[in-house]
Amino acid sequence: MSRYLFQKLLSLVPVLLGISLAAFVLGVISPGNPAELALAQGGYEPTPEQIEAMERQMGLDAPYPVQYLRWVGRAFSGDLGTSYHSRRPVAEELTRRLPVTLKLAGFSMLITCVTGIGLGCVAAAYQDRWPDRLVGTYINISLSFPAFWLALLLILLFAETLRWLPTSGNGGLRYLLLPGLVLSSASAAMAARLTRSALLAEFGKQYFTAAQARGIGRWRLVVRNALPNAIVPAVALLGNSLGGMLGGSVVIESIFALPGIGSYALDAITNRDYPALQGYVLLAGCAYVAVTLLVDIVSMLLNPRVRLGGKRL
Repeated sequence: MSRYLFQKLLSLVPVLLGISLAAFVLGVISPGNPAELALAQGGYEPTPEQIEAMERQMGLDAPYPVQYLRWVGRAFSGDLGTSYHSRRPVAEELTRRLPVTLKLAGFSMLITCVTGIGLGCVAAAYQDRWPDRLVGTYINISLSFPAFWLALLLILLFAETLRWLPTSGNGGLRYLLLPGLVLSSASAAMAARLTRSALLAEFGKQYFTAAQARGIGRWRLVVRNALPNAIVPAVALLGNSLGGMLGGSVVIESIFALPGIGSYALDAITNRDYPALQGYVLLAGCAYVAVTLLVDIVSMLLNPRVRLGGKRL
């Protein structure tokens, strides 16, 4: 197992370097002079001399490779720069907002796992019958709704009309329910479809036919016999969904006014706050890589055909 982990970690090094390079280039190619933007907050118009002095202070007079190495070095030490808009360290802002995004992503992933795998099992157990058709209808509808449209419909129904749930803010479960449902909608539908397909593939194998001939009940056959073998593709999908939830909750956090890293990135785009946007890109990319590594490890543990060191049983 240690050899497998070492190989996976080694393969992620160029990915992390690429993410850091993309985050740095994002700040370089963005319109406007960073020194001028840093000085011009609040409507102040800096002079050319002040801009030149700020460029030297920010190290912008050095060649781009030197700037990149300096930026990566500071990022490794936890220094992601200072926000142009709030004048606070970007790392401090991201650290303060990250728990909100993690809480939302975790709750959404819980909904995705329970709904997606559960409905997939129901659809497979009742193949070509009305529960299967009902689940198929749910999948098609969920995949057809854009997230922002579904969010507005749920707000209109449960918050404005029925007044059961709040429309915005950060708090307990009531504040997470609507954004969690929206964020998990498409992922749960894809998980249900993949789980159903994987289970149907297992139904045709010899071990399942033998267990069925022994008179074992339908749900025991599905949950205890077929699901452990069919879960590996679903785990990979759920891992990718979790990475997407961590890095792609910008729209949902904005609609429901959640103070997470997604809304922070949107504010950075609005205010042309490039250090904040660079920090968000770097953090979201590293989080996605970490989730991918975790998914690979879990898949290896669940799938007996995967051998340490790349060999097979």
